[in-house]
Amino acid sequence: MNRVLGQRALNRALLARQLLLDRSPLGIPEALEQLGGIQAQYAPSSYIRLWTSLQTFAMDDLDQALEERAVVQGTLMRSTIHLVSARDYWRFAEGIGPSRQAWWHRTWGKEFRREDMDDIAARLDAELAGRAWPRKELDQLMRSHSTTVWSGAWVALIRVPPAGTWRRRRADVFQRAAEWIGPSDADEADGLEHLLRRYLAAFGPARMAEAADWAGVSVAKLAPARERLDLRSFRDEAGRELVDLPGAPLPHPETPAPVRFLPTWDATLLVHARRTQILPEAHRTRIFSTKTPHSIGTFLQDGVVAGTWRAEREGDRAIVRVVSFGSTPAPLRDELEGEALGLARLVEPDAARHAVEVVTSAT
Repeated sequence: MNRVLGQRALNRALLARQLLLDRSPLGIPEALEQLGGIQAQYAPSSYIRLWTSLQTFAMDDLDQALEERAVVQGTLMRSTIHLVSARDYWRFAEGIGPSRQAWWHRTWGKEFRREDMDDIAARLDAELAGRAWPRKELDQLMRSHSTTVWSGAWVALIRVPPAGTWRRRRADVFQRAAEWIGPSDADEADGLEHLLRRYLAAFGPARMAEAADWAGVSVAKLAPARERLDLRSFRDEAGRELVDLPGAPLPHPETPAPVRFLPTWDATLLVHARRTQILPEAHRTRIFSTKTPHSIGTFLQDGVVAGTWRAEREGDRAIVRVVSFGSTPAPLRDELEGEALGLARLVEPDAARHAVEVVTSAT
């Protein structure tokens, strides 16, 4: 009979794999591969997430990795912008691409035949060759073809730095991925297998439906990849099957979990990771709402969301304001304030003074 993993065991497994139990010595590309990428519609999220996960990190480290093309930003999982290693990009894109194309056809492209789309994409690909494209020019070119085919995954584009960085946050310059990092060396089957492997390494043990939800593909699409991988099997407390990679970390459920700060849109808070209760259901509407569909900055205490944060600048003073959802014991208060002060120094390195303000809000 398969071993049963309780919610706390799943919580600690996810924290370990998401580099939230111990800061890691990994380099940025390797860390992104471990994390399964970082959702990066809001550019600062990538910087904050790497800082909270790595032993050493400075703003310029990610800028340099982007400039050197060791990491890239593109529209990938769930048709959202992700920061991933260059090594992962094409396998992710190829695994997800056909499903994104099918979704685009159902949602926006019913007036186009598939052959028409392939022909338009081929012409666009040729026209886009040779340079980076500002968003306004790119939109004009798309309109000339009566389509937004690039967002439907027929034309793979990379967000080109300095666009999408801390200092220039808008996603307003793009270039063909084949030119930025070289042509694809993968196909859909390779990509789907790679996606499942990366998901389990980053978020497992998990249900196949959760892996599919994270990637933005169907369970049926992922099923052949599962058959090709040598996976181990567990059960959750409801009796549902969980699959995992052999040898992936499964810390003891009582492993201490440190205070950690998370950015907006952090993948650990999304529904595919609900089984871990990193975000207690009682707090979900405080983090995600119609006013904040992108979520807000949060912090973890004992492995669960225990409050929110925001960084502000007041003249030459930078301050991180923390709102705790409950009381914070004295030993944890020092840890919380220490992490928050480090965050203040990260986001406002040129401030003359850095401070932390912690308040409690039970509602």
